[in-house]
Amino acid sequence: MATKPEEPTTVPAEAAVPPLEKQPDAPATASTAQDPVTEKAPAEAAPAAPLEAPTEELKNLELSEKKPEDATTSVAAAPVPASDTKEDTNPTATLQWPETPADHPLSKLFSQVEELTKDAGHSEVYGITISSTNEFHTKLILQKFLRANQDDLEKAKQQLLDTLKWRKEFDPVKAAGETFEKSRFEGLGYILRVEGVPGSLNKSDVVTFNIYGAVKDNKKTFGDLEAFLRWRVGLMERSVQHLNLSSASQPIPDYGAGPDPYQGIQVHDYLQVSFFRQDPLVKAATKKTIEILGRCYPETLSRKFFVNVPVIMGWVYQAAKMLVSKETVKKFTVLSYGNALAGELGKGLPKEYGGEKGALVETGEAMKLEG
Repeated sequence: MATKPEEPTTVPAEAAVPPLEKQPDAPATASTAQDPVTEKAPAEAAPAAPLEAPTEELKNLELSEKKPEDATTSVAAAPVPASDTKEDTNPTATLQWPETPADHPLSKLFSQVEELTKDAGHSEVYGITISSTNEFHTKLILQKFLRANQDDLEKAKQQLLDTLKWRKEFDPVKAAGETFEKSRFEGLGYILRVEGVPGSLNKSDVVTFNIYGAVKDNKKTFGDLEAFLRWRVGLMERSVQHLNLSSASQPIPDYGAGPDPYQGIQVHDYLQVSFFRQDPLVKAATKKTIEILGRCYPETLSRKFFVNVPVIMGWVYQAAKMLVSKETVKKFTVLSYGNALAGELGKGLPKEYGGEKGALVETGEAMKLEG
């Protein structure tokens, strides 16, 4: 049974963007925590794992999420709940995106699709071939890039071009199906479909869990940066595949005019992980991961939860909230105990997060592993 440690008395010099180091005890209670329940600690302490920290993520989101308070125009009314694939029976040919004026950012970007895919030498994004003949689902993708750039056409165009070029070179679809070394990546990430998330437009939501405490050896997991990135991007790509964008049948509203229902949720679990020491391998992996996911997966996440976070980082997060927009803050929640997550995402979670399902290792989908 995990025990509550003594509160840390010093703040690390780089606390705003901290890496991780394993520590033997469960985290102290942060100001956002609820009453703890028994948590099962890993059998052995592990070294550091990469930290997509609350403060770092807040800064990244703030650059692309300054939504206007009084936005009222929309390409369509707020969408109805996104359906699972089995419920999407409309053939693609019958889907129509609401008409937009010629000077609308979406109309302009759509008119440049053929040129962009030709320049990139690639046309696939999230399993969808973007082209002038695949209007509905192409506009679905374009809308994500426009929303991520507050309808700035040139910025959205450049980000889309960069993403197309990166996808051609990296081939994240291939990474999602690759088999990885078990001793390096076992237990680090899972994908779960959760029903009944409070406030969600969807019947079920895709939740990706990043388990940083599962890292046993920094050098083994992060020493080969390319191998780590293929695993991490593969996990992200597979979670996006579960959004079933190719089966989407409702348009995404314009920037600032309503929620995008085709997004997932991420949970970052720091059980028995400390934030106090930099590891060069971890730092490099963290930086590159945030760079790739932030640039090439716009508008694919609706919320991020940081659970089992030590109290000192809860304080840092609370201070950081004062520096960014309300819309950005809404996407982030920091909890000191994993079981408190059920209060946010409902009882469809694994038992260690306060839900009624089996353990995450039993119910979650992991990447293919061998060896």
